[in-house]
Amino acid sequence: MIDIQTDQAGLVLNALPHAVIMVDAQGYIISANWGAENFLSASISHLTNRKLDEFIPFGSPLMILLEQVRERRGPVSEYRVDLSSPRLGDEKLVDIYASPVGNTDNVVVVFQERSRADKIDRQLTHRAAARSVSGLASMLAHEIKNPLSGIRGAAQLLEMSVSDEDKSLARLIRDETDRIVSLVDRMEVFSDERPIDRVATNIHSVLDHVKAIAKAGFARNIEIAELYDPSLPEVFANRDQLIQVFLNLIKNAAEAVKGQENPKITMITAFRPGIKISVGSTRERVSLPLEFSIQDNGPGVPADIQPHLFDPFITTKTNGSGLGLALVAKIVGAHGGIVECDSQKGRTTFKVLMPISRVENIAKKRDVETSLKLSNTHLDGA
Repeated sequence: MIDIQTDQAGLVLNALPHAVIMVDAQGYIISANWGAENFLSASISHLTNRKLDEFIPFGSPLMILLEQVRERRGPVSEYRVDLSSPRLGDEKLVDIYASPVGNTDNVVVVFQERSRADKIDRQLTHRAAARSVSGLASMLAHEIKNPLSGIRGAAQLLEMSVSDEDKSLARLIRDETDRIVSLVDRMEVFSDERPIDRVATNIHSVLDHVKAIAKAGFARNIEIAELYDPSLPEVFANRDQLIQVFLNLIKNAAEAVKGQENPKITMITAFRPGIKISVGSTRERVSLPLEFSIQDNGPGVPADIQPHLFDPFITTKTNGSGLGLALVAKIVGAHGGIVECDSQKGRTTFKVLMPISRVENIAKKRDVETSLKLSNTHLDGA
């Protein structure tokens, strides 16, 4: 049996972020890296000498893929394979790369998770959608609001001169005109492309403020719990806009749990290193280690709505405009972050991933440089 934990190749494999396993002709796992431990939710000692089908869903196309590799004596790839199960998780969409090992019937399998990558791709699409709404909002403001004011004025004149029977129709024209103007005003927010005034901001102070507003109003009878990481560094953001983002998310959660037996909203903060995205058209990649979540125990978001949740005019509310979450996506995107949603019956979580404050980045860089200097001085002294 090959022990990848002690040889040089094992050090390389353990450094990979993807799960890598080796399976023999009978389907037994004979080797695995550290990534496979996390992916299959089992230790390496537990994985080795156990059959692969004990860890993956029954009838998975992975087993057929292994046979194809052995028959062809060459590598085979399969994309977007669903390995969701109670053991592996509810959303386990992966790309699989399998290749034979030398002249043996052993096969090396690499699993690359797609869920997070797909969510980020969708988030970038949401940003493009928000930009398209920006152009639409500017056009609406200039081309629609002016004639609407004329229509409203004419309706007011008609209301003073027509019979009592027709006054209700004149009021209807006036009210509907006001409703359209209100909608256009809300969309004008998307056309604001001015640079954001950002400073180092304590996210817990923001969330406490949002909670106070919610408990004084729309979430008065709803439990709002806190699961905070007190050591979290500050986020580089505009405080007022962050309040707008989380107030919107909390309000959505409050509406979602309305009618539940024990309605509950949980605010969560955590440090999750490892997520990086490209910024604009440059090659710069920004780390998004700060994760702020709003979780509720409502019925969940319908599956057909989830891929389009942050698109403008998409809503499940009877009288909703579908602009609230689109605005959230725009604000978070303008801060260099992303927002995503995980939803199933009884648990919906909106996660906002953000960069840390530049001050924190500079401080960390200085700490690293200081450590290197001290290390070099120690080596020179030796």
